[in-house]
Amino acid sequence: MCSLAPEVPSIEEAYSKKSDSITVEFTEVAGATSYIVRAESRSGDFFSETSVGGSPGTVQQLQPYTDYILRVISVNSGRRSQPSLATENRTVVMAPDLETDAPTNNTINVTWPRVEHAVFYTLCLFQQGSSTRLKRNTTNTMVVFDNLTPGTLYCIKGTAWDTEGRIGDDLTVCQITRPPTPDVTHVQMTQGRSLGIAVYWLSVQGARIYTALTSNGKNCSSQNNYCFIIPAECGQNRSVSVIAYNDAGPSSPSQPVNYITCGYITQTLEPTAGNCSVMWDSVPLVEHYIAYIKRDDGAEHSCNTTKTTCQFFCMCGYTYLTSVFPYNSAGSSLFAHVRNYTTIPCCPHDVTIKLVSTETLEIMWSPVKGSELYKTTAAETHDVIHCNDTSPVCALSDLKCNTGYAVTVTSCCELRGCNTTCKAHIHETAPCTPQIVSLTQINNSTYKVLITTPNTGDTNYTITATGRYDRHTCHSPNDRCELTQLPCGKTYEVTAVATSAVGKSLPGFSKILETGPCCPMYVNVTQVTQAMTNVTWSPGHGARSYIVALTSLRGHAKCHTLDTHCLMGCITCGTNYSVYLEAISSSGHKSECMYKGFSSKSTHCVKLYRRSNNTLRVYWRSLGTQIYNHTVQLSGTRANNTCMAAAGSMYCDMEEGPCGDVYTVVVAPVGHDGVIVLFCQARWYSVPCPGSNAGMSKYHPSFHLLILVCCS
Repeated sequence: MCSLAPEVPSIEEAYSKKSDSITVEFTEVAGATSYIVRAESRSGDFFSETSVGGSPGTVQQLQPYTDYILRVISVNSGRRSQPSLATENRTVVMAPDLETDAPTNNTINVTWPRVEHAVFYTLCLFQQGSSTRLKRNTTNTMVVFDNLTPGTLYCIKGTAWDTEGRIGDDLTVCQITRPPTPDVTHVQMTQGRSLGIAVYWLSVQGARIYTALTSNGKNCSSQNNYCFIIPAECGQNRSVSVIAYNDAGPSSPSQPVNYITCGYITQTLEPTAGNCSVMWDSVPLVEHYIAYIKRDDGAEHSCNTTKTTCQFFCMCGYTYLTSVFPYNSAGSSLFAHVRNYTTIPCCPHDVTIKLVSTETLEIMWSPVKGSELYKTTAAETHDVIHCNDTSPVCALSDLKCNTGYAVTVTSCCELRGCNTTCKAHIHETAPCTPQIVSLTQINNSTYKVLITTPNTGDTNYTITATGRYDRHTCHSPNDRCELTQLPCGKTYEVTAVATSAVGKSLPGFSKILETGPCCPMYVNVTQVTQAMTNVTWSPGHGARSYIVALTSLRGHAKCHTLDTHCLMGCITCGTNYSVYLEAISSSGHKSECMYKGFSSKSTHCVKLYRRSNNTLRVYWRSLGTQIYNHTVQLSGTRANNTCMAAAGSMYCDMEEGPCGDVYTVVVAPVGHDGVIVLFCQARWYSVPCPGSNAGMSKYHPSFHLLILVCCS
């Protein structure tokens, strides 16, 4: 069975008592199990539904002094009713944000920022623990409550009113007034090893702590009604007053009370280190004085004198207890004030300074007696205190390189201050970092390095070239150094470091050095023809291209190639050539290489003569010096003869072949390595048989010219 929606409720009243909420009272209807209070802003930018069990219902999280449209909806297990007729209501203004202070012990100032839409404010002051109320209405943003009780806690409740006369939120703050002025009741001297005074006063309402202050600036504080000021100087006419404090601030000082310390003064002076003296005022009817000086390690010294001073040797860092007793014929005084004096702390000894990084000095020393604090300064840093510590170690960092620092460690204590007689210790920082200016190649394995020299004095510079598998160094006291015996085809990272007696600098910025490529292990020059050669060579490590040149007085030939071979022309027969090769890397580095010279070979103008004894004499002529052996090869179908001629010889005799055949004759130089030149041209001739029409004229007595062939 379907349930029906409950009846529509009706709103009886809506009101706001808080700036962030509105309460709605409505009629409850039969069949409703709960209700929803719906709130919407007039601008439509806010919508809220709040579930409540019954009337009244409150909508929260609203804005101050804002109009809202309100409706109520009844709800049962399955349905909602239609919204009730709308009613409109506005939230009240915010409470003023009160701030308080108590400038005196009977006034409280209250201030607050202006509240939007508020036309006046109501402040109600009431004393804690009392039924007294004080109410103020104002349109200002400040109220002063006066004629209040000192040292008393007051609470102030503040509210604001809008133009419709509605009271807004309230805020309560509490403020205590300053305490009343205390009265000093008694001041007396204290007995003991150190002279002091005890100050007593009456406690006042609302005070949390008291401070007694003397006219010479000494003070003591206490939560009780007394305190002690130690030490006090003997023979002084002083005054003391007391101030009470609470959270609001101090009270007015009490009326000062005068007091006088002991009748005669003793004091210890130390005009120079180790030279101390006790001095006191003269006392009437005294015949002599005995001064007792006791050191804090138990050592004692006394002085019997008619004067008012006693000198004694005092060591640094010790505390001396002194007392003076006056004597006359009746005896000595029964009481003498004991004064203590602490000498200046000793200067630190065993001071050591070492360089822990290029621009940081670590200073260490042994602790000394009497020092509670050590100050470390350096004159070069305008005596700025780098360390102010109880530990016997200090680090001076961020210093200038290649600079001497006069470091002073000063010992200090609270009673005597610092010992200004401590001497300085000088230490130098590491050399400044040199930088590489340029790298210049001198030859295939030597490079000149130019560097900056930022240091003074005896400073040496080390240049290091670091490769993948090796390292090379050079040393110099100036701005240049040569790296030698660098292998070819390598890449090095070059850095510079300065070294002095103090230590080493940081390495400078590195530069990359690429050595020239390696020269090929061998170069072979092979003559292909009388005017052309083939040059081959082994690969050079690090080389990408090569320039090969054959030079002589008669001319030169050159080629540029990426290969390891080159075919070259313009070769003159019988000429000595110098062989040059230039290996070039991919970055343009070059290596100049020179190899054993090459001599071109040729045979020129070959002549053949038949001799009477059936032999042939072969003549030839060679250009250039006659330094090669020659071989003569006669070849035909019916004969194959060979003849060798020594260097300098220009002919060779050999057996003639049978008649009726055609023969070839080749005359070729033989190199020193035994290799026969293969490009020499062959010469052809025929041998006629007797009775042939091709007769031969006789050349008496032994030669008959067969053929004359000259090379071009």
